[in-house]
Order: sequence, then C-alpha cells, then structure tokens
Amino acid sequence: MTDVSRKQWRAATGWIWLGLFGLLATAIVSMMVGKYGAGPGALLAAIAAKLSGEAPDPILATVLWNVRLPRVLAGLCVGAALAAAGATYQGLFRNPLVSPDILGVSAGASLGAVLGIFFSLPVIAIQLLGFCGGLAAVTAVYTVGAAIRGRDPVLTLVLAGVAIGAVVGAGISLVKILADPYDQLPAMTYWLLGSLTAVTHQDVLSILPALVIGFIPLVLLRWRMNVMTLGDDEAQTMGIDTFRTRALLIAAATLITSASVSVTGIIGWIGLIIPHIARMLVGPDFRKLLPAAMILGGGYMLVIDILARSIALIEVPLGILTAAVGAPFFLWLMAAGKRGWQ
Repeated sequence: MTDVSRKQWRAATGWIWLGLFGLLATAIVSMMVGKYGAGPGALLAAIAAKLSGEAPDPILATVLWNVRLPRVLAGLCVGAALAAAGATYQGLFRNPLVSPDILGVSAGASLGAVLGIFFSLPVIAIQLLGFCGGLAAVTAVYTVGAAIRGRDPVLTLVLAGVAIGAVVGAGISLVKILADPYDQLPAMTYWLLGSLTAVTHQDVLSILPALVIGFIPLVLLRWRMNVMTLGDDEAQTMGIDTFRTRALLIAAATLITSASVSVTGIIGWIGLIIPHIARMLVGPDFRKLLPAAMILGGGYMLVIDILARSIALIEVPLGILTAAVGAPFFLWLMAAGKRGWQ
C-alpha cells in the first residue's frame, strides 16, 4: 500500500469513526424528542432506574422503552439496510442514479402490503406479504433479464425493473380503487408514505434475521464487489463468475430492502442519496463504503424521524420528508453526473 493509499484509508477510517459518534448522538436526541419531552436528566434517570430495577416514572418509562426505543432501533436498522442496498445496486450497475427501487423491490412489497390491508389480515401477515411481494418482484425482474440474451445485462435488468414496477404499480392502484374508502384506503395511503409510528419491539425482532442473512454476503463479498464495479470483462479475467456474484448480491440487497419495507412502509430516496454522500466521503472502495453508507443511512433516518414528529402538530409521514430532500439532490446529481462518480 502506497503512502497516498494509506492516507486515504486513514481519512476514510476517520470519517467512519466520526459518523459513529454522530450516530450515537443522534440516537440519544431521538430518545428525548417528542410530544412528551424528556430532557437529558430525565433520560439518565430512566436509564439508571432501568438498570437498577427501581420503580421509574411509569409514563416516562412507557414512552422511552415501548415507544421511542423501538422507533430508534427500527430507524437504525431500516436506514442502514436501505443505504447498504443502494450502495450495492449502484456498484453493480456502475451508476449513482439507481436505488433499491430500480428492481421493483419497493413496489412489490407495497403490493403485498396493500393486499394484506385489503383482506383485513393481521399486522404480521401484512408484513409477511410485503416481504414476499418484494422478493417476488425482483425474482420476476431477474427472470426476465436472464431470458433476454444478446443485450447489455445491466441495462436489461434496469429496463425490466422499470416495466415490472409499472405493472405492480397498476396493481396497487387497482387495489386502492376496490378498497373501502373510509377504512382501508386511508391505511393503505398512510402505509405507502412510510412511518415508524406503530413500530414495536416485535417488529424489530421480526426483521433482524432477514437483515443478518442479507448483510452476510455483502460483507463477505466486499472485495468481489470492488472488482464488479470495474465491469464484467475485467471481473471475468480475474476469475469471478459475474452472473452468480451479481445474482447473490442482488438477492442479498433485495432481502434487506424487502424486510425493511415490510415493517415501515415505503421510505424512498435513502438508497439513492446516502450511498453517494458516503462515496464522496470515503471513496468507492466497498470495504469502507458499506459501513459508511450504513452509518449515514441510520443517522439520516433518525434525523428525518425527529423532524417528522417535531415540525408540525401532527406527525408527518417519513416518505414526504425524504422526497423533499431527495428530489433536489437527485436533480443536482444528474446535473453533476458528467463529472463521473468513482
């Protein structure tokens, strides 16, 4: 490793440690902010009472441990998952303008969830349908892409994702038209906008196995991911089976995206803007890009959630806020795209 490489590596490591510190601070602030205020002293007292087994303030304890803590944990997990998936898709497609939505994952999960709401299924069944819908959508996209030969495989996957996403979107619209306008339709609309309001400890535990299973290939294949960003020809000359590697990485990214969406609903733009910001800070090396994107994604989700419950009298859906930030960034990214991204 040259002196320049060592300097870049140390700089990237410094950004990651700074991000971890900021993430911890944001999580603490998120525990204190809300309609029921809890200052630093109250938070410390509640933690001390929890550790010592003393009788705490029952209202404060309920707010902190049963309402805000699940939101913080879910925000960390979902933000990290969506950012990691976005970084993976952008690296595989060698394009900073793609996101987990590119393969229809979010649309498929949405269709599964609105069907669950339409049939008045329990919450766990709605989450399971959302999870299966995301996996089904990306399976359909990859099947179509594999069936079309003689064309750029990356471009084929992207176009297949757009087509499948359009079909799934039409299905969502049809279900919304058939839904009860006084009960089911509002629930569907609110879910599609994304929220952490009703997240519980059980919800967080339900997605952890899928997140762990999905993150393992991303971590173990991080060096292959670096090679895949160079293109299929270069990767094949180094002995990498590009088809299987791409399929495994896409499956892993889809798994963590589907698991996240099944609990929180559609929260867009995180998988687009966060990996790009992480890449600007630590560079394109996936060994540093992956943890940096996960840290920034979790922190960004917590910041958005803090804004959602503090900027208005009612809680603003997260999808509205992420779109308000993400859309201008996307336009800037397109305008600056001619300068390259690696």
